[in-house]
Amino acid sequence: MSEQQAADQNPVFNIQKLYVKDASLEVPNAPQIFLEEGENEIGIQLHNEAQQIGEGFFEVVLTVTVTNKIGEKTVFLAEVAQAGIFHILNIPDDDMPGVIGIHCPTILFPYVREVISDLTNRAGFSPVILQPVNFEALFVQRMQELAEAQGNA
Repeated sequence: MSEQQAADQNPVFNIQKLYVKDASLEVPNAPQIFLEEGENEIGIQLHNEAQQIGEGFFEVVLTVTVTNKIGEKTVFLAEVAQAGIFHILNIPDDDMPGVIGIHCPTILFPYVREVISDLTNRAGFSPVILQPVNFEALFVQRMQELAEAQGNA
């Protein structure tokens, strides 16, 4: 095998583009909510999806939804879909779910974290600083849940 042929078979993982695909902030009870007192309850949801958009090109979208409530009243709802286009080649098929479900969201998370912090700060609230996320643990948990669901089917 020539050096060029060997190089053509090397794994490729490159970031082509990072961008905010969607961002929204709702403060449904403004301005009265700024006068509310009570314990803030913050809920966070993560969602990751991917699609192949070309030969060796994948769009991965990490969506984070942050909900802040005082009692039953919603203080704010912030949602950001941070996307990236990744060039991925010569990765074994068995390893692709991990690359898409662990490595790509790990790259996207700091960007979505910054946008959430900025949105909540600009809305007049203390910035929400998301704690680090172990995407590998989430991925393993999701795979176990899928395996159990298939076992019960």
